[in-house]
Amino acid sequence: MTMTSMRVTPSVRPRRQWRGWLFVGPFSAVFLVAFIAPVVYAIYLSLFRNRLVGGNSFVGLENYLQVFTDAQFWESFARVALFLAVQVPIMLLLALGAALAIDSARLYGAGIFRIVIFLPYAVPAVVAVLMWGFIYGNSFGLAANLNDAVGFTLVTPFARDWVLASIGNIVTWEFVGYNMLIFYSALRTIPADLYEAAELDGAGALRVITAIKVPALRGAIVIATIFSIIGSFQLFNEPNILKTLAPNIITSYFTPNMYAYNLSFAGQQYNYSATVAIVMGVITAVIAYVVQLRGSRAETR
Repeated sequence: MTMTSMRVTPSVRPRRQWRGWLFVGPFSAVFLVAFIAPVVYAIYLSLFRNRLVGGNSFVGLENYLQVFTDAQFWESFARVALFLAVQVPIMLLLALGAALAIDSARLYGAGIFRIVIFLPYAVPAVVAVLMWGFIYGNSFGLAANLNDAVGFTLVTPFARDWVLASIGNIVTWEFVGYNMLIFYSALRTIPADLYEAAELDGAGALRVITAIKVPALRGAIVIATIFSIIGSFQLFNEPNILKTLAPNIITSYFTPNMYAYNLSFAGQQYNYSATVAIVMGVITAVIAYVVQLRGSRAETR
């Protein structure tokens, strides 16, 4: 067969199908409007500054340079970083202990115990903070009654040295049940064959926890840690509501979120408020990504 007798069949390009966009289109539109557009607008605002002369003018990265030299911002950031370093491990350890206790099948009334631990998460955050605010009150509530009973000041939840711990107690009370549910759900996916093999090998309850349950929970622990890191940097409701009960202790820049909120709605500094929000978003995303990366590497070992 000669080359001239060979027929070259032209390649037929497949027709492009647009049906997939019909399914993802509504989500994409909502995603663009509700997520991408506010972020882009915040970045746009952060590049401007409202001046007394000239009005709103473009300043480039001047607002970001101001953030890095802002003592109030870094004080609030250091406060939530300390909050994260202390409160998050305590909360996750309590949640892990509760999940292991429920999963052990040795806890009497495990179903009721699970509901009781999870119930605070179902309480609206504002209601929970108000409830604890009345407990912490210096002139009313449980703390005041306890101090009156002993005849001296025994507990001072709103003291300068204790207010962060008091807020941490509220957050722990609220979210232990949420993290417990994450851990317990992961424990229920462990194959029963592993428990049978451990029983044949003569492994005790402690050995089963350290060799089977905790390694199986690594992914869940990473997820709970990331959620807790994000929640710590987003700390706002608890100190903002308690501020009326301790106005001299909880300042307008107690946390970065409170700082950004008060800059915007009390100080009318929308551009600088957007800058603070963008900086905190980047810091939170970087830390969460590092934790996720380290957790993924630990799982592959």
